[in-house]
Amino acid sequence: MSQRKLFVTTALPYANGKFHVGHIMEYIQADIWVRFQRMQGHMVHFVGADDAHGAPIMIAAEKAGKTPQQFVGEIAAGRREYLDGFHIRFDNWHSTDSPENTELAQGIYRRLKAGGMIATRTIEQFYDPVKGMFLPDRYIKGECPVCHAKDQYGDACEVCSSVYAPTELINPYSTLTGATPELRSSEHFFFKLSDPQVVDFLKAWTQDGKLQPEMARKAGEWFEAGMADWDISREAPYFGIEIPDAPGKYFYVWLDAPVGYLASLKNHFDKGQAADHWHAPSRTPQSFDEFVADPAVEQVHFIGKDIVYFHTLFWPAMLQFSGRKTPSQVNVHGFITVSGEKMSKSRGTGIDPLKYLAIGMNPEWLRYYIAAKLNAKVEDVDFTAEDFMARVNADLIGKYINIASRAAGFIAKRFGGRLGAPTADGAALLATLQAASASMQALYDSRDYARAQREIMALADKVNEYVDQNKPWELAKKEGMEARLHDVCTTCIEAFRLLTIYLKPVLPVLAQQVEAFLATEPLLFADAGRLLGAGHVIQAYSHLMQRVDDKQLDQLFEPAVAEAAAPEAAAVLPGGEAIAPTITIDDFAKIDLRIAKIVDCQKVEGSTKLLQLTLDAGEGRTRNVFSGIASAYRPDQLVGKLTVLVANLAPRKMKFGISEGMVLAASHADEKAEPGIHVLEPWAGATPGMRVR
Repeated sequence: MSQRKLFVTTALPYANGKFHVGHIMEYIQADIWVRFQRMQGHMVHFVGADDAHGAPIMIAAEKAGKTPQQFVGEIAAGRREYLDGFHIRFDNWHSTDSPENTELAQGIYRRLKAGGMIATRTIEQFYDPVKGMFLPDRYIKGECPVCHAKDQYGDACEVCSSVYAPTELINPYSTLTGATPELRSSEHFFFKLSDPQVVDFLKAWTQDGKLQPEMARKAGEWFEAGMADWDISREAPYFGIEIPDAPGKYFYVWLDAPVGYLASLKNHFDKGQAADHWHAPSRTPQSFDEFVADPAVEQVHFIGKDIVYFHTLFWPAMLQFSGRKTPSQVNVHGFITVSGEKMSKSRGTGIDPLKYLAIGMNPEWLRYYIAAKLNAKVEDVDFTAEDFMARVNADLIGKYINIASRAAGFIAKRFGGRLGAPTADGAALLATLQAASASMQALYDSRDYARAQREIMALADKVNEYVDQNKPWELAKKEGMEARLHDVCTTCIEAFRLLTIYLKPVLPVLAQQVEAFLATEPLLFADAGRLLGAGHVIQAYSHLMQRVDDKQLDQLFEPAVAEAAAPEAAAVLPGGEAIAPTITIDDFAKIDLRIAKIVDCQKVEGSTKLLQLTLDAGEGRTRNVFSGIASAYRPDQLVGKLTVLVANLAPRKMKFGISEGMVLAASHADEKAEPGIHVLEPWAGATPGMRVR
């Protein structure tokens, strides 16, 4: 097999926060693939970087009283703890705020401009006169022009899902200062994504096997909808890379972010570390420019499904029309959920990677679990505590580790640690395991890790069946069965080594421990073609992996307790406010919550906040309730709906009449910080008058 040259990246995390388990899942997926390729003897450069530019980072840094460089530098300083903790081995980690990225991004832009791919147009944008800056869409809010929901962002409504231009918002305001934005004209730079030659290139590039089938189909839908030119510029003040020969203009962060892949690779080469991958003494190391231009080099990206548009349209088009090689593969994965829900720290459904490590959970448990769930499709991965425990304890410990623990003691005590030679039945079993090597290689290469783990565990089942049929613990007690005991235990150790080869991309540290135990060189896939052989001496066995303890899982999912004394904790409090003091069940029982039907709803003349609700709570009469939800709902959206009523609240005399209770609604403490107010709505089947307990 000829040696492949691979340039592999993961999506660049935005440098405004810590890693979450979604990042870790992507890095584990890529790391497994990279380790497998290296076990094949291929040359791999695996690089990452922080995506450090953009208005959100500039504004966050300003609020923190730091320069953007200080802000992103502090975030970047915490990356190693995660990567080392989960055995993720990047060759280089860099930043898009770097000389290399500036040089490469500006160079690509100049080539695009020289090729006629850049156009300039004057556009109107909202400008915050107090902040003194043009506002990105997400820093503008107002009333949705379609459903009239209040406090909607400048690009899409989170109530009715309508998409619009920020200039279409009703009563817009800046989320930075609250000021009414002004429309101002400015000159912007556009990449001609709609140019026929660009469209023709992308149609061919997206359909020739570089993308998963579902992603190729999605690209086809985009082409049917029509390509629009891409605005690649932003106005000062902006934290980013300046556009050459355009004072006060900066590249939009999504132009220079993917260039960060090349910048990290260049930094890697410039530091001289890339030469370490050229193992053959006769081979002359390539320079960065030679490497990225080499037709034999494969450029492989691992990304999440939320950033596909940028990586399958903008990025390859930028590379193609600036005269560079385009990606060979863009591998897209889904999201990670916990028990079917999006992650939430306050509900205890989030997985904090550092907490996972801090409470002593083995990082390779998570590596195996994620591998057992991931395939080559764009599917979400669901983490459940019960499934996690079962897969680790039953598969890794009960099936795989168990093989070594059942045989190693006999080899050490009865045969001085020396292996024997398997007889016919053992040799046949080992031949079956060896024959699986080609299948394993194909599955890892195609990223179908889930099937690979299933097949590995099916092989482990065969080995354990062999152990149960031969019962070495009984052979050890019988006279004249010494040779058979040696034969059976040798077969187990040889089988354990073969299974370790197949698991090594997923469990690299455990594999190192096995290599030490077996007194063998680092295992490669080619080693599956041979056995250790009779006379090979192994070392003393010590237990290789502990079982998952359910107490650890309980601890992992304990919601974080916010400390009122810590000012920085305010940003992560559930709902924007601390949990109220503890009450007893007797306190709760005093509140009578009832299902109620909204039979009528009217605006309240003279109030911009209140709606007047007429409720049927199954009492044979209706109730009148005033509720401060007018900013989130039109009356016609509520009529006929069920909700939850505090039925035993004392009537309250208000300016507009008597309010006979309260309907329950959820909102952030700062209602402008989240998408509005949400009236509680019971599931179908509830009827007016039912008590909520």
